[in-house]
Amino acid sequence: MTMTLPEQRAAADTPPPPAVRPTRRRSPLTWLRGGGLANLVFVLPMLFVFVFFSWSPIVQSVIMSLQKTNLIVSEWVGFDNYLTVIGDPELGRAVLNTLWFAVLALLFGFPLPLLMAVLMSEVRRGKGIYSALAYLPVVIPPVVAVLLWKFFYSADPSGVFNTVLGWVGIPPQPWIQDAVQAMPSLVLEATWAGAGGSIIIYLAALLGVPPELYDAAEVDGAGIAKKVWHVTLPQLRGILFIMLILQVIATAQVFLEPFLFTGGGPAGATKTVLLYIYDKAFRNSLGGDYGEATAVSVLLAIVLAVLSWLYFRLTDRWSTT
Repeated sequence: MTMTLPEQRAAADTPPPPAVRPTRRRSPLTWLRGGGLANLVFVLPMLFVFVFFSWSPIVQSVIMSLQKTNLIVSEWVGFDNYLTVIGDPELGRAVLNTLWFAVLALLFGFPLPLLMAVLMSEVRRGKGIYSALAYLPVVIPPVVAVLLWKFFYSADPSGVFNTVLGWVGIPPQPWIQDAVQAMPSLVLEATWAGAGGSIIIYLAALLGVPPELYDAAEVDGAGIAKKVWHVTLPQLRGILFIMLILQVIATAQVFLEPFLFTGGGPAGATKTVLLYIYDKAFRNSLGGDYGEATAVSVLLAIVLAVLSWLYFRLTDRWSTT
């Protein structure tokens, strides 16, 4: 079949396909000529800092967890430290207290920043002022914040919170001096202290939601609640999954609040896993059992790593579809 004149011109103007070059196996000499040595010299300081300050303590902790040591005298005991702490009923209670703290923190501390961010995004004036006020608790040093709230939690009728409750006819509460109310009181302060950072993240994520989606929802007659449910939450699905796992990891490592508020009391009601580790290592003035303390730390790290892996495996499709 003969080609027409326009087809012949088009075929003549079409550039020939590039020749396929055979792949060459790179040798050390070609790597040096390509600047590989300079790149390695540039990366080495950062790699050294990362290995020395990140992986070296991890390896040393694993080794210490297999020893009976007070940092002066060490004895290799293998997995005896793990068997001892796993069989310790005090660790079991600390795990239950930590789980209770995590559940309360997720129920109150996870949806509250998202709700406040959505409400603040609807404000037309003074949005910067509200953002600064929401972030203010994050700026306050954590120790100062805890000591301030500890003063507010005074069980006396003249205490700050009890005085406010008295205005509405509620009797004084024992707060952190009661085994039942102590953990919710700690969660309340932790939510107040950490909500500001989450609010700023959610506000930044809300800026990426296309406005036309809200306009389309308004045309369909959707109110604020339906716009949040059908537009905002699906658009923030990825960041919500990330924030959730970060909060789970943070609540599993809670230490400051129970340590400064109650010291693990009353009657061990607020003793968490990290406070248990602290007691194992430092409560004895002559030197604690650092082997058992690091064994619990390694177990906690393994549990959080497995939990994070399972979480990302299960939510990979949900967060992207």
